[in-house]
Amino acid sequence: MKRQQKAIFFAGLAVLFWSTVATAFKLGLRCYSPLQLIFLSSFVSVFVFAGISVLTGRIKQIFRQSLGQVLGSAVLGFFSPAAYYLVLFEAYKRLPAQVAQPLNYVWTIVLVLLAVPLLGHRLNFVKFLSVLIGFSGAFVISTQGRLLSFRLEQPLGVGLALGSSVLWALYWIFSTRDGRDDVVKLFTNFVFGVVYLTILMIWLKGFYGLKSGICLLAPLYIGFFEMGITFYLWMRAMELTDSSAKISNLVFLSPFLSLIFIHFILGEKIYYTTFLGLLLIILGIWLSERF
Repeated sequence: MKRQQKAIFFAGLAVLFWSTVATAFKLGLRCYSPLQLIFLSSFVSVFVFAGISVLTGRIKQIFRQSLGQVLGSAVLGFFSPAAYYLVLFEAYKRLPAQVAQPLNYVWTIVLVLLAVPLLGHRLNFVKFLSVLIGFSGAFVISTQGRLLSFRLEQPLGVGLALGSSVLWALYWIFSTRDGRDDVVKLFTNFVFGVVYLTILMIWLKGFYGLKSGICLLAPLYIGFFEMGITFYLWMRAMELTDSSAKISNLVFLSPFLSLIFIHFILGEKIYYTTFLGLLLIILGIWLSERF
């Protein structure tokens, strides 16, 4: 198999796995609180990244990190997995999966705004237009099929979903300034994230009432596919491809594939506003990246 074929294969697997996680989030939240679910999922991810580090010969790099790099992970681990997924899962708890999932894609639009004060980028007309279109899409999705009423359904859930996008955009900005190997960085970030989440679990008595049995399948799946191996598959795809733009465009398939799983597994009736809003968000993302 040629390098580009391998890149497309790895990217396709990553997109497929990412398309299932919204459904997994909702199923997991039937058994656990948002804090419990992110704690268990992050714990699984630590072992996934540790395993990848061993299998790919990166384990020595983990122990060769400087104090500054470790402290950097202490900050990044607060943003993700701790704060980002806590806010995201709280949004999923309150919203239908078909609403929470596409709203999360607004992070790329938020990134355009945050890049102005944090990275010194200029907000030209096209980027401003992309932001306007993207947030218009978020509003359309948030009406949950009642577009003509011009009223947000479940505004707290919508606010949490958009807030998670801000947290992820901040994480992305800070992470790109860190030159470490991605697997090493992610492992260390998740170790700190688990520490923070453990403190919260003890403080909020989250360990009481933890369910076992079939309920554990959700955090195992999320920890392995959403937070673990899928990131590595995507990284490998980007390393192998001769056109990162072609690979990156595959990500746009994920939210539409996700709606299929949401409909047939969760039984949600897909609103026309979900499709319309999602198209607007992707148009906004495309404009910001294209120009």
